[in-house]
Amino acid sequence: MTVDRDKPERTHWEGKYIAAKSRGRWEYVTRTRGIRAAVILAIEDGHVLLVEQYRVPLGNTCLELPAGLIGDDQGTQGEADEDAALRELEEETGYTAESMESCGEFYSSPGMVGESFTLLRAHGLTRIGQGGGTESEDITVHRVPLAELPQFVADRRNAGHAVDVRLAILLAGSIIGE
Repeated sequence: MTVDRDKPERTHWEGKYIAAKSRGRWEYVTRTRGIRAAVILAIEDGHVLLVEQYRVPLGNTCLELPAGLIGDDQGTQGEADEDAALRELEEETGYTAESMESCGEFYSSPGMVGESFTLLRAHGLTRIGQGGGTESEDITVHRVPLAELPQFVADRRNAGHAVDVRLAILLAGSIIGE
């Protein structure tokens, strides 16, 4: 019996950033051109930086960790994960970091999406601007005390906002009752 992993991969549609593919019985989406994402865990002085922005696929505003694509713009091909994380942290939050530490590569929805992201921990945060993203983004920045994070997330959820699964990293203790 041939399993799906032994079947050829087919591309059904490809755009600038994503491609719809299939292999055997599986349908899924991947990033084009080997693009990945950098997700930033920016915790300092008992506070975490979060961002909130409208996400078209959800049709809703979503609470998230700061993040962005690595090497997606012209001239940034081959960009280092740490460089992308520093750029995205500044663009989205108005903070810079003295250094970025890689916590590894992760996959957020491996049954449907082939996208991976590198989780990076920011160290030595300094606010240097307002943040808010680029001209095409409308990002709200939140600096939330870790002790208040479960309630902050619950309040956002109760207001009808979506919550990115990566926030479970920070909420794990409150979710499992520790």
